[in-house]
Amino acid sequence: MKRKRILIVDDEKDLCQIIEYNLISNGYDADSVNSAEEAIQLDLNKYDLAILDVMMGRMSGFQLAESIKSNKSTSSLPIIFLTAKDSEEDTLLGFELGADDYITKPFGIRELLARVKAVLHRSEKVETMADAVLIYKGLSIDVESKTVTIDGKIANLTKKEYELLRILLSNKDHVLSRQQLVSMVWTGDSQVSDRTVDVNITRMRKKIGAYSSCIVTRQGFGYCFSVCEK
Repeated sequence: MKRKRILIVDDEKDLCQIIEYNLISNGYDADSVNSAEEAIQLDLNKYDLAILDVMMGRMSGFQLAESIKSNKSTSSLPIIFLTAKDSEEDTLLGFELGADDYITKPFGIRELLARVKAVLHRSEKVETMADAVLIYKGLSIDVESKTVTIDGKIANLTKKEYELLRILLSNKDHVLSRQQLVSMVWTGDSQVSDRTVDVNITRMRKKIGAYSSCIVTRQGFGYCFSVCEK
């Protein structure tokens, strides 16, 4: 199996070296640079994940992420932010920019490795979904035809309802925040509120019948698709 290649961008050289060493020791290929300006000069298409520090020199990690996500060839590159800033506003901004995870400094290497593994696992699922059929008991999602069937009958979901169900089922048992769902379903629309997510989830639940209980609300966190009685 091809080794995953990870880019680390942080102006703390010692931290870059520590992260790079531990990633390589755990089976990944890794490169590091010490500024966002250096990062944008690289061929980012060869990476499977970018780990970005938020606070750097003239160009911040947030600005670098915007550049990555606005470029069609790199827009799908998963991003983990590293930051000493832990306010809710900064965290939400990170997710709005398309972050897949957000780690507050200081952190343990074991935690970082676990987060890296989880993000790469989720991105692998997304890459293979183009020709996949997602199935849970009698609920089936044909990703190619964009159709949902419940016990053999087609469920007439809107595009947003379909995307929410597809994302939740493909990340079964993983809680996704409302902001994560906004960034994944309403791409590029910063005006979408948490309430919009809730309304679409409610409508989607009504259309999937007995499987509605599989869409679980985790108060204070978000939503996930979990095993349910049918």
